[in-house]
Amino acid sequence: MKKESLIVHAGRHPEKHFGAVNPPVYHVSTILHPSVAAMESSGKKPFEGVRYGRFGTPTTHAFEEALAAVEGGYRTVATSSGLAAITGALLAYLKAGDHLLMVDTAYFPTRKFCDSVLSGLGIETTYYDPLVGAGIEALMRPNTRVVFTESPGSLTFEVQDIPAIAEIAHAKGAVVMMDNTWGVLNFQPFNHGVDVSIQACTKYVVGHADAMLGAITLADEANWLRVKSSVATFGHSPGAEELYLGLRGLRTLGVRLKRHAETALSLCHWLQARPEVDKVLYPALENDPGHDLWKRDFTGACGLFGVILKPGFGKPAIEAMLDGYKHFGLGFSWGGFESLVIPTYGHSIIRTASAWDAGAISLRYHAGLEDAEDLINDLSAGFDRLNGAA
Repeated sequence: MKKESLIVHAGRHPEKHFGAVNPPVYHVSTILHPSVAAMESSGKKPFEGVRYGRFGTPTTHAFEEALAAVEGGYRTVATSSGLAAITGALLAYLKAGDHLLMVDTAYFPTRKFCDSVLSGLGIETTYYDPLVGAGIEALMRPNTRVVFTESPGSLTFEVQDIPAIAEIAHAKGAVVMMDNTWGVLNFQPFNHGVDVSIQACTKYVVGHADAMLGAITLADEANWLRVKSSVATFGHSPGAEELYLGLRGLRTLGVRLKRHAETALSLCHWLQARPEVDKVLYPALENDPGHDLWKRDFTGACGLFGVILKPGFGKPAIEAMLDGYKHFGLGFSWGGFESLVIPTYGHSIIRTASAWDAGAISLRYHAGLEDAEDLINDLSAGFDRLNGAA
């Protein structure tokens, strides 16, 4: 079954819900058991069936089944946010004395978690260049337990050679994790050596900027049980409404992603021709440094990309450009129906293992579902303001 059809049908089972097309929303904390024996028996396999709301409900199970099908994994563990998915996965595998290899381009809250919480637990983090590929072997230690990847990288969009990294990591006995949010539906992590795939479902899966939700999908049963136990212990369970919104969003993910990607590519081509623009960061562009790896490993793109302006524009000019947009909202996150932009000035991009120009004037855009011509007109007017205030 093709992925566009899979996302429509995965996890539904209308025969279990009186023919209802969508699985119902179960608002559940307490589960009543018919007997003491049944209550005690449910504790032997707490993650199968329904024992207590924090361990999962029929709504949880429907969402997890559907997302596991999308990611191509064994089973999924739903969490309360994308960050909860990242931290829950890391804490399932790491303990005091362990070593973590974290990609230098990681989502900033991930870096903060490593540098504060993990370091406080006696877990050492080494950041590595996203373009290291098989060269990661030189960074592996006997106590390296996890290699964390994110491709493309947050804000700077480097594409990693995931198969090469995974081959080395597995040979050294490490688990490979990946933040696959940018590549949802278009990158099959388990076909490329990933053991643990993480989604910030808040973004494209939910797709409407109205719910926080995360997910961890695992390659096999042993990894699933390990992560499920960890997430349940830390209490990272999502709410029933959020799970329902995630399921609803999944059904239209395919058509939305195509539109986001088509619009993003149109905007990127237009931006490349602007005299104010130094670089456009988007792996789907043929002249992007990561294009060959993207073309090899991905089947499509999304609406998120970066722009680096040429030197010489001051902060007031950039603010005039951004503040006057009519369609590009100033807001964090991405993946919803609306277009967004945030300034990501060089000094706010932290890199400790790879090169990045700290003085670069960079912007991150998300192409929403608006008409591409309207968005281009908005960008054009923004450049007029930029030049007028320079």
